Amino acid sequence: MPATIIDGKAFAARVRGEVAGHVSRLKADHGITPGLAVVLVGEDPASQVYVRSKGKQTVEAGMNSYEHRLEADTRQEDLLALVGQLNADPAVHGILVQLPLPAHIDSDLVINAIDPAKDVDGFHVSNVGLLGTGQKSMVPCTPLGCLMLLRDHLGSLSGLDAVVVGRSNIVGKPMAQLLLGDSCTVTIAHSRTRDLAAVVRRADIVVAAVGRPGMVTGDWIKPGATVIDVGINRVDAGDGKTRLVGDCDYDSCAAVAGAITPVPGGVGPMTIACLLANTTTACCRANGLPEPEGLTA
Repeated sequence: MPATIIDGKAFAARVRGEVAGHVSRLKADHGITPGLAVVLVGEDPASQVYVRSKGKQTVEAGMNSYEHRLEADTRQEDLLALVGQLNADPAVHGILVQLPLPAHIDSDLVINAIDPAKDVDGFHVSNVGLLGTGQKSMVPCTPLGCLMLLRDHLGSLSGLDAVVVGRSNIVGKPMAQLLLGDSCTVTIAHSRTRDLAAVVRRADIVVAAVGRPGMVTGDWIKPGATVIDVGINRVDAGDGKTRLVGDCDYDSCAAVAGAITPVPGGVGPMTIACLLANTTTACCRANGLPEPEGLTA
């Protein structure tokens, strides 16, 4: 029996609808509109597309969108000054500095200058520590989206064996913390893991986040496992064209797995939906209001 395809696009649309409903209630009942500020430094084409999409979806959800586009040679102190202004602005509930930043700017310094309560990317060292100790935090958007997809498909994750392939600060590590929080038994595997295939093969849940196209193949997958493919890799499709593929070899994994996310149309759309959810959550926390149910970890 072929794997169930986990439709991230449809689920993300549902999340955005829930966010929009919550935003309209915040406006009607409290006169408050959540605001998201996005800062883009330089002309990175992928970042420009992403920022444009974020701005569009922010407005569609009924929020205020504030875009700050800076030249690639912007001085670090000027960027830090802008972050300081946004921290102090009560109309801004979420701040996102688009990565990667130009080489002359210290990304960690900039991220840690953001008010942790407004850090809707969940990258500030305070939020990392809060997540790691099971306390209320801002959670990185991509792992939060993966968790929502898993909960929606599997219900309770308690007691399941989960393997996260990849140890990045953006996906791998926070994903492992979230799965631990839902009472999974969690292994973080990576390129140096001995007999990686055997480690992955015992998992009920596989989250692939390594940035290597087709690395995880069907013979690595336990029959019936749920596979969440975070990878977005552009590969040559011939005739000068490219196509997007994940970190999993889709066809071979789908032949064995119980459920799998496609690329594109799986985890990707969830990232911006969770960014909107995080901004709404940050707005509610800032105003001492109940947080939106089902939109947090």
